[in-house]
Amino acid sequence: MTSPILLDVIDGVATLTLNRPASLNALSVDMMKALAEATAKLSRRDDLRVVLIVGAGEHFMAGGDLKDFASHLHLSPESRLATFRAMIELYINQSVEALAAVPVPVIARVQGACAGFGLSLALGCDLVVAADSAYFTSAYASIGLSGDGGVSWFLPRIVGRHKAFELLLLADRFDAAEAQRLGVVNKVVPLAELDAAVAALVGRIVNGPRETYAEMKRLLNQSADQSLDAQLQLEADAFARCTTQPNFDEGLNAFLGKRKARFNG
Repeated sequence: MTSPILLDVIDGVATLTLNRPASLNALSVDMMKALAEATAKLSRRDDLRVVLIVGAGEHFMAGGDLKDFASHLHLSPESRLATFRAMIELYINQSVEALAAVPVPVIARVQGACAGFGLSLALGCDLVVAADSAYFTSAYASIGLSGDGGVSWFLPRIVGRHKAFELLLLADRFDAAEAQRLGVVNKVVPLAELDAAVAALVGRIVNGPRETYAEMKRLLNQSADQSLDAQLQLEADAFARCTTQPNFDEGLNAFLGKRKARFNG
């Protein structure tokens, strides 16, 4: 049986593939478990430079697998409460937290449908590159669900409070151009150019200063919960740590020597 999540690591580039293309990569319970296992493996590695999340086939992820959800309809309200809460806490929350904690940039390559948890997953990535034919929707309200995967945390911080309410409550579909305008994605390219654009971005990250990216990611993830003075102190500490790294020396020497820096991870 083919795993619903594939994880490959080559030369510091981890590719995590959502692998249920016949089901538009809809998130089944087995896929949730596999995602939690794969992201836990990533969190234990110290050789990574970048994590790339892709969807097999023509879509990124079309939300949850509703057939899986429907298989729980026979349960009592009390059993449903316990079952779905455990499902979210054990698999979804751990996966999102692991990707946020991994000290390297996480990039989403989005094509086709990006809905439900697929949207939450993309929102939680550090950079998103989308095909111009990609389309997005929160989808949760359409089946009477409130959202998971950090959507209520990421969305207002990216698009603003009022727009977040609109996207969650109304669950309307929006295209890649609107996603870029809202800040949901960083770059939109024709589908035929998607792989090349993602490869170019991955290459830039791989050849950049790894420990600097780790500090930047930590600072950005912490900033929403910090006061200005606390964040300024965190910046001072991170800045000082960066100056002790060989890549700081290389960056300065390259600038002064009028050449391109050759950073070492």
